[in-house]
Amino acid sequence: MQLTRRMKRMAAPSRVTLPLNRSLMKMGERIAVAVSGGADSTALLLALKEEAAVLGIGLSAAHLHHGIRDAEADADLKFLRDLCTRLDIPLHVDHIDVPAQATANGETIEEAARHARLAFFDRLVEQGIVHSVATAHTQDDQAETVIMKLIRGAWTEGLGGISPVMERAFGKLIRPLLPASRQDVLAFLKSRNQTWCEDSTNASTAYTRNRVRGTLMPLLKEFNPSIGATLSATAELAREEHARWQPEIARLLQQLAMPGKPVRGGGRAVATSPEEQGVAFELERLRALDLPTRRRLIRAAVERMGARLGAAETLRILLLAGLAPPETPPDPTVPTKPNSRLQLAHGVRAERSVRELRLVRVGDGISAR
Repeated sequence: MQLTRRMKRMAAPSRVTLPLNRSLMKMGERIAVAVSGGADSTALLLALKEEAAVLGIGLSAAHLHHGIRDAEADADLKFLRDLCTRLDIPLHVDHIDVPAQATANGETIEEAARHARLAFFDRLVEQGIVHSVATAHTQDDQAETVIMKLIRGAWTEGLGGISPVMERAFGKLIRPLLPASRQDVLAFLKSRNQTWCEDSTNASTAYTRNRVRGTLMPLLKEFNPSIGATLSATAELAREEHARWQPEIARLLQQLAMPGKPVRGGGRAVATSPEEQGVAFELERLRALDLPTRRRLIRAAVERMGARLGAAETLRILLLAGLAPPETPPDPTVPTKPNSRLQLAHGVRAERSVRELRLVRVGDGISAR
C-alpha cells in the first residue's frame, strides 16, 4: 500500500543561521551528509553548502533507499536528486531491501535499517569517497534518546545519548546539528523558503521514539519548557563522566585481569579453542575496590570480549561472586557458593571458584558450552 507523502513550505522571514558544531569538520575533509529528505537532514545539507567554502570541506550527500514505503520513498529520492542538482552537490545512492534483511537476520525493521545505513556509510569511507559522514541528529533527538535510555534503565554512559562523534572501523560519523533544536531547524528552512519531505511513518505509534516524541516530550515540556536543552546538557555530563572513567578502568584491567584459569602446579591455562575468550579476577582484589569500580571493571572485561552487560546481569555476577552490596535481596536464580557458574546472554558465562571470578564468552554468542 502506498503511503501518503506531504511536502512542507513555510513563508520566509528574515535570514537566520543554524547552530552547528563546526569543530567536528576539518579543513580538507570530504564529508557526506546523510539525507532522508526530512527537515533535519535538508537543513544540515543547506547549512553546510553555505559554509563549505569557509570550512574548507568537500561536500556530498548520501541516501539509502530502504525498500520501505513504496512510492513515498521513491518520491523522497526524487526530491533529493532535484535538491542536490540545484545545489550542485553529488548524491551517493544505494538501495537495500531492509524488510528482507530484517527477516534474514532476525532483527526488527528499525535494527535492520540502522545496520544497513551504517554499512552504507562505511562503504563510502572504505572506498575513499569521503572521510566522514554527517548525520542530522538534533537536540530534540538527543533529548528523546536520553528519555528512552532512562526508561530502559541505562548506565551512565548510556545517558550520554548520541555522541557528537562516532568512531567507525573505516572512519567516523559526526553530528554537527546536535546544538540545534527542531525549532531552530524549522526557522532556518523557513528563512530559506525551503521545502522538505514528511515521512508518514513518523506519525505511527508503533515506534517507541514516535510515542516519546508525540506524547511524553510535550508532557515534560509542561514541567520544563527547556527540557530539550536540559536533557542534552545531562547527556554531555554523562559522556564526560564516562570519558573520565575510561583510563582508570583500562589501567585496572591491565593490572587485575588474568588470562585463563589456574592449573595444578602453578601457572594458568588459556583456552585452547579460538572461539572461547576468558578473563579472571582474584576475588579479594575485587573486594578491595569500591562498588562503582567493580561494576565498571566487570562490564569493561565483558565488552572486550565483544558483548555487553546490563545492570541486572552485572548485579547477578556480583551476587555470584559475593561482591554485591549487603542490602541486595537474594536472587534464587543465582548460586552463591564456590565452584558455581552463571549463564548470561550473548554466550557470556560467569564462574566462581574459591579464589577467583572468571568471565568467559564462547563463540559468536549464539551458543555456549
